[in-house]
Amino acid sequence: MTDSPYFPENTDEPVGAVLARRRKSLKIPGQVLGERVGMSQAKISRLETGKSTPDPSDVRLIAEALALPDVEVDRLAALAERSSNQLVDWHSTEAGLQNRQNRVRHLETAVREVRTFQPAVVVGLLQTSEYARAILTALRTSLDDDEIADSALAVSEAVSTRLQRSEMLYEAGRSFTFIMTEAVLRNQVCPAADMVAQIGRLREVAQLPNVRLLIIPENVELSIAPFHGFELMGDRYVMVDLFNTTIGSDGRHTIRLYQRVFDTLEAMATSDIDTMLDAHQYRYIRMLPGAVA
Repeated sequence: MTDSPYFPENTDEPVGAVLARRRKSLKIPGQVLGERVGMSQAKISRLETGKSTPDPSDVRLIAEALALPDVEVDRLAALAERSSNQLVDWHSTEAGLQNRQNRVRHLETAVREVRTFQPAVVVGLLQTSEYARAILTALRTSLDDDEIADSALAVSEAVSTRLQRSEMLYEAGRSFTFIMTEAVLRNQVCPAADMVAQIGRLREVAQLPNVRLLIIPENVELSIAPFHGFELMGDRYVMVDLFNTTIGSDGRHTIRLYQRVFDTLEAMATSDIDTMLDAHQYRYIRMLPGAVA
């Protein structure tokens, strides 16, 4: 057992609660503590209440300012590191389709490099409006009951925000690497005419100088299973979309893990994608009304 009066071993008490308890025992106002460590009172409050993921360096700074013993400072920083490596559910703070899109846009805007993998649907930044509408409409079933009534409006707003996100593809100084499996082209999530337009959009984006669009062919033996899609925002954040929410992490260990997964997927993918695009686009063209079989 530790001899610390502040953080007994095996406790489940969150890091923020420990710091708050220590601050209050010293009768230090949150604003005063914030001034000592160069943080806003609001940031101190979010950390103490668990509304934001504790950054290990911030925790160390605050713990030292509260004159905690070195062993406790190290312990709290280590716990914060483990906490930041967890994938956190956005559902409680970013409910609603448009809010999720705005949150992603905010994260993407803050970095210069975006790397995305999708095994089942076209990457969000590359979707046409009709493809995006089909995808997001399907998510209406994930909305809470009190949101169903205006879900059509929610979908339209989310589609608009998703298209606004894609404008960053044309910004100088940014780089994008997108990897998809060939199954993405085969999965028909909207009418054939919209799938034809979507594949045309992929051809267009692939020509941009700051975009790398890679596809893992169906006949490739996979060295790692494509369990789910994810997006890496530089080396700062990784997020994973689920049906009813998005989870994400800024933990260094988690980000490094997903970077290795991405590198493995990239090794299986090819940028020579025209033949695959041709084949699937032709398949959808043959589905169009009046097309010759």
